[in-house]
Amino acid sequence: MAVLNEEQTMLRDMARDWARKESPVKAYRKVRDAAEAIGFDPQAFAKMAEMGWTGVIIPEVHGGSDFGYLSLGLVLEECARTLTASPLNASSLAATSALLLGGSDDQKAAWLPGMASGETIAALAVDEGPRHAPDQIKARAEQAGDGWILSGEKCFVAEGDAANLLIVAAQYEGGVGLFLVPADASGITVATRKLIDFRSHAAITLDQVALPANARLESGDEALLDAVLDRARAGVAAEMLGLAVQSFEDTLDYLKTRSQFGEILSRFQALQHRMANLFTEIELMRSVVEGAMEAIDAGRDDVPTRVSLAKATACQTLNLVSRELIQLHGGIGMTDEHSSGFYLKRARILEAQYGNGAFHRERFARLNDY
Repeated sequence: MAVLNEEQTMLRDMARDWARKESPVKAYRKVRDAAEAIGFDPQAFAKMAEMGWTGVIIPEVHGGSDFGYLSLGLVLEECARTLTASPLNASSLAATSALLLGGSDDQKAAWLPGMASGETIAALAVDEGPRHAPDQIKARAEQAGDGWILSGEKCFVAEGDAANLLIVAAQYEGGVGLFLVPADASGITVATRKLIDFRSHAAITLDQVALPANARLESGDEALLDAVLDRARAGVAAEMLGLAVQSFEDTLDYLKTRSQFGEILSRFQALQHRMANLFTEIELMRSVVEGAMEAIDAGRDDVPTRVSLAKATACQTLNLVSRELIQLHGGIGMTDEHSSGFYLKRARILEAQYGNGAFHRERFARLNDY
């Protein structure tokens, strides 16, 4: 497990307190029932920005706090425990990472201050089909005079409905690059896609979108895309950890209060064994997720391996915990009035995002020459 410093402990506790008091599960239910395209409450996100969470990994010179990825992961975990809907992961981690890793000084100065303040919401647009396949990008950027012409389609862009800025992966003569595309640029069509978690997963069409010469991130190649995706994957794994922890705690509380055949359910040895197994699996999940975040902060060479290990473990563990959440709650776990279904549905979306368990097990094996 990660050893947290004083700032990280305070940040985690602040996030936990705020999420429980200001953004409980009923707040998510309200967002779900409103059925707005953006899939989150702008006022809640504004409060998150006021607390500095949108600038956790952004350098101080651009308005952030530069606390690192582990610190932001702690916030994402605590927010996920109450199903807080926000663009924090998509914008403040995934898209921000693209600018931090590949942006020029001018690009960073132009966009990072707004992202740190929460005024600019950015979305990373990579996948073009139903499965995560960053090696099969067909969107194309052609040089035209002093600029670029960008065309293609992107599927399931997280927070794409609310984004002011799109960071689009596209083929160009030098390989695969990441391009900064204002969401209101001519030629862009955003179609809302509501999945089972009732969040924003927009489909975006780019039809001859004209961009300036400085639209491509300075370090534009496959290595940059992989590095950005690894940070996005680690952020998703942190969210999944929060879902798993809360699902376990809700189930444990239920077993301690629900009576069956004249006995409290937690006294049945078979159920004790199942809960003990879930506890150990979650502890293992925490170690690999926090290990991936620490590796990113330390700039280690094994970041890809650690991230794929974390995402694969997170997929397996959360799938198990979310299924047990439903089953051990019995009939009430199947109802919309109970929150169990929300956790199950969000879990299935995050399992697929940026590569499912099978994708990352195969990637882990290839990275280790198995």
